[in-house]
Amino acid sequence: MTTAFVNGQVLTARGFEAATVVVDGERITAVQSGDAVASDQRIDLEGRYLLPGFIDTQVNGGGGMLFNATPTVEAIATIGAAHRRFGTTGFLPTLISDDLATVERAIGAVDAAIEQGVPGVLGIHIEGPFLAESRKGVHDASKFRTLDEAAFRLLTSARRGRTLVTLAPETTTDEMIGRLRAAGVTVAAGHTNATYERLRSALNAGVTGFTHLFNAMSPLTSRAPGAVGAALDDPESWCGVIVDGRHIHPATLGIAFRAKPLNRFMLVTDAMPSVGMTQKSFTLQGRAIHVVDGVCVDEDGTLAGSDLDLMSAVRNAVALTGLDLQTAVEMASVNPAAFLGVQDARGRIAIGAAADLVVADQDLTVVETWIAGRRYVA
Repeated sequence: MTTAFVNGQVLTARGFEAATVVVDGERITAVQSGDAVASDQRIDLEGRYLLPGFIDTQVNGGGGMLFNATPTVEAIATIGAAHRRFGTTGFLPTLISDDLATVERAIGAVDAAIEQGVPGVLGIHIEGPFLAESRKGVHDASKFRTLDEAAFRLLTSARRGRTLVTLAPETTTDEMIGRLRAAGVTVAAGHTNATYERLRSALNAGVTGFTHLFNAMSPLTSRAPGAVGAALDDPESWCGVIVDGRHIHPATLGIAFRAKPLNRFMLVTDAMPSVGMTQKSFTLQGRAIHVVDGVCVDEDGTLAGSDLDLMSAVRNAVALTGLDLQTAVEMASVNPAAFLGVQDARGRIAIGAAADLVVADQDLTVVETWIAGRRYVA
């Protein structure tokens, strides 16, 4: 069945335009001016925005579910359903540092979720346990371990979708990073106390991204640029940013946005189970976590992920940093798609791309999402 979206403000590569978008099955088949098109159904957007579906590369939980606690297909489906209410049409269920047996179960669950057609699942993000204890954040350092041959085999074992691994480069070798990249794994630096020089070497070896820039990494200082300096100095790598007004000061974000090409920044949520829920507390690996002033913290006040959704991140990026709406939306769609290497199929409104779409009001409230041509009401 074909569906024509008419009378909307459509974000294409050219910017916002009054275009008609035609979807046939799971794909976009036309993006054209005027609304004279034959279709089985017409959806009058009544001036609303039609945006490319958002892609979140860091989703720990949502809808009351935490992936670490329940690495199952059912949990993945619940997390995805919670986030698609806020425009997320593609995501990586994210596992923070845990035992390798849990990592194995998580990879198996994501493989099965993709095979069973759970909407929006693009792969898995394994954040740790190959991290620096000095920059552990809320991660359990007792789970940290060496990236040995057994771990390598596990990290490269996924049969479907993309695998993103966050590691601290100082805990491994350039050879291992190169091997992961050669095996098709996307490698990001995070929870790292590495020097600028170590990061430069790791970037040359195959690191292509930075997980939650500024947070849990060696800072930029006068004589030691650190991980932050390496990230901002490298024009090609992608940087995830948590734009909730608490993880990063708006002025710091503004400086970062002026230091590096904007198409290398990605909005991420680092979301926890509280997203989409009225219950704003949960347990993370035995620790009580509460949402306080919009952020998740443990008993010591350590940040523990976020209560953020991607549409809120888009709104915040505009309001807090002065980005134009097109750039903010692209940070949640085009850019993460390119980071994951799926830009030909996702993250854009163009002929041949997946029909992953977001309908939003003028105040950027999500009305409905479409994943692979299927409609979901927010």
